[in-house]
Amino acid sequence: MTSQEVLNYVQAAPFRPFRIRMNSGRTFDIHHPEMVRVGRRDLLVFTFVGDSPEVYDRWENLSLILIESLSPLEVSVA
Repeated sequence: MTSQEVLNYVQAAPFRPFRIRMNSGRTFDIHHPEMVRVGRRDLLVFTFVGDSPEVYDRWENLSLILIESLSPLEVSVA
């Protein structure tokens, strides 16, 4: 996976939630563009406190070469 491929999802207008699937099978659901910071070789995925994207609770450092796929999340219609 390249940083540009991830940025295409993060910077999409309008933003659409997406899922990151790692080679290990672990997944990360991205519901807001501020949940991700993209680097050249890795990316940070933040978990926020409540609904506020200003304050994060924890983060995961993911290697781009270990990302298997990116895919849009199905958004349920109420």
